[in-house]
Amino acid sequence: MERVNSGEFDAGLLIHEGQLTYQSEGFNKILDFGEFWETYSNGLPLPLGLDVVRKDLGEELARKLSVGLKESIHYGYTHQSEAVPYAMKWGRGIDYALGEKFVKMYVSELTIDMGEKGKQALELLFKLGYEKGFIPNVPKIDLY
Repeated sequence: MERVNSGEFDAGLLIHEGQLTYQSEGFNKILDFGEFWETYSNGLPLPLGLDVVRKDLGEELARKLSVGLKESIHYGYTHQSEAVPYAMKWGRGIDYALGEKFVKMYVSELTIDMGEKGKQALELLFKLGYEKGFIPNVPKIDLY
């Protein structure tokens, strides 16, 4: 944002807290990729990030890791009064209310279990990536 503000760049891609603070800092939104994806995908969730396990580590370990991550995320989701202050350590100058809003933008029931809609969103993303030549093939998705 500093480099756009200085005139070095005409526009930028905002992530993290900038998504919540850009207006108060005098910036205007050109395109919201989340809104675009929702329209483009007919309401599928936006695939943002995943925890993955290499196949060569085996299904048993993948399942154990999946259970542990789900339990951890579920705990944070159901104990936000503890989780938000912890996350605020990396909040880059935002107050508690914005920190809470930011966390709720990215942590939901879909974070705990993306289910069939999440899988459909990934399949669409990989299909588009393949069609555009960004990835060599559409990978098989195994959810644990």
